[in-house]
Amino acid sequence: MDSGEVRSRAGDLPPEPGVYQFLDDTGEDATVLYVGKAVDLPDRVRSYADPRGDRIRRMVERAVDVEVVVTDTETQALLLEANLIKRHQPRYNVRLRDDKSYPLVQLTDHLAPRIEVTRDPDEGADVFGPFTEMGHVETVIKAIRETFGLRGCSDHKYANRDRPCLDYDIGLCSAPCTGEIDPDAYRDDVEAVRRFFRGETGVLAEPIRAEMDQAAESAAFERAANLRDRLDVVESFHAGGGGAVESTDLRTTDVLAVARADEAATVARLHSDEGSLVDRERHTVETPDGTRAGDVLAAFVPQYYAERALPDRLLLSDRLTDDDVESWLAEAGVDVVVPGAGREATLVDLALKNARRKTRPDDGVAALADALGLDAADRIEGFDVSHTGGGGVVGSDVCFVDGSPAKPDYRRKKLPEGNDDYAAMRSLLGWRAERAVAGRDDRPAPDLLLIDGGEGQLSAAREALDAAGWDVPAVGLAKAEERVITPERTYDWDGDAPQLRLLQRVRDEAHRFAVQYHETLRDDVSTALDDVPGVGPELRQRLLGRFGSVAGVRDASVAELRDVPGVGEATAKTIRRQL
Repeated sequence: MDSGEVRSRAGDLPPEPGVYQFLDDTGEDATVLYVGKAVDLPDRVRSYADPRGDRIRRMVERAVDVEVVVTDTETQALLLEANLIKRHQPRYNVRLRDDKSYPLVQLTDHLAPRIEVTRDPDEGADVFGPFTEMGHVETVIKAIRETFGLRGCSDHKYANRDRPCLDYDIGLCSAPCTGEIDPDAYRDDVEAVRRFFRGETGVLAEPIRAEMDQAAESAAFERAANLRDRLDVVESFHAGGGGAVESTDLRTTDVLAVARADEAATVARLHSDEGSLVDRERHTVETPDGTRAGDVLAAFVPQYYAERALPDRLLLSDRLTDDDVESWLAEAGVDVVVPGAGREATLVDLALKNARRKTRPDDGVAALADALGLDAADRIEGFDVSHTGGGGVVGSDVCFVDGSPAKPDYRRKKLPEGNDDYAAMRSLLGWRAERAVAGRDDRPAPDLLLIDGGEGQLSAAREALDAAGWDVPAVGLAKAEERVITPERTYDWDGDAPQLRLLQRVRDEAHRFAVQYHETLRDDVSTALDDVPGVGPELRQRLLGRFGSVAGVRDASVAELRDVPGVGEATAKTIRRQL
């Protein structure tokens, strides 16, 4: 749209409060480019005839149409704008995206509750956290399971068992599934865990201290040292990992702070209720060029609180740049403060530290979890298959933790011979899944499985996972067009998207590891051909390339051998005789 079209459209609008949307087309297929609110719709839309910034100028140039919704009040317009932004995610708006980067601990709503770390709690579960230190959370969960025996298995694994699993044998679970513990006793243990997460550190610390003292008396000094380290984590768990700040203020307070990183920002929110800091979370906000911290907060506040209760007070790292948002908060009785010193400033500094944590624009782990709607993508295992013409078939299982290779957790597997990539992938994933379900794999369960290949390879992998009963998300990454395939849909992300770059690194490493193993095996078996007269290094490679392995060469007929360049009648017969 040019300036004349904008003024013409503005002249047709009613002089009332409302919300306007710039669209890139007309009709049902139009994409919303920008959403805004206005006290007077004609005046506000007319201002876009001469936009102040390059970002808005580009938006207007792309726009084809303007739609408006009239509201009764400015407050209605403010909240409708927030809802439309969240619904349409327009490119040129500051947009809130939920960031699930902090872990929670949940006790599920079962007769025998399960304890687990999650970022998407189950309905009805008791939820504690969020926590900032994943390593500390895992240490505490393991200590809880060793002390109280709470189960950590999936519902599929828990149901219809006739004997306890390995967790019972190694002391991590009291096996309520098979009645090894009385239901009332198990509920008592669950209640003890609840008390720990509510602040009674001694519930867990005292049993660990007693075991540590006993180990020391028995001269089991390595065990005693491990327990001492665990005790340190448990005793500091409630004091650290989020920085609780004491207060005598009985009002509910939210602390919001912004950290910028190119075209994205992170808003950290701390929530204080009756003087105790009880909640911490972070949210990613997509920010167009030129967006200030105050702009981010002015967009975040109505979008976030449109579906939540407002606190009594808001402590902010920067002043809001939108008078309408300030008026809305004032009408709602919210005290808004940008503190400069004292305890309130300390709270804002704490929120800033949380906001600045891992705000790299290339943080593919958080981006991948967000893009796929996963609880987390901290631990990814990648799988690939390598062979030559159906011979020397091997599979790789590589592991990435927090976006980096975790080579001690790499695994590789010889697979049945055959020129069937789908069958090989099915066999590889079946091996991994069966070991996991049986408790024979000492690695933690991954958040995501990445299959090197398209729909066929992914389907084969999922068949193996379903057959073993291993419930782990799996996606495929097809090389040709670099599209990410899930059971529900296909993603075609930009080539520089951080989540795609992360998956490519995992895929490429799985491929490298598989090929390396295949070449090692191929070199090992090729020695049998070295002793065949008339077969040199180049001819050996051609034979292995055609038949895949020495076994394939051995099974080939004289006629088939003669089809290989460089193999005559005499050489073919010699190969048959020697092998």
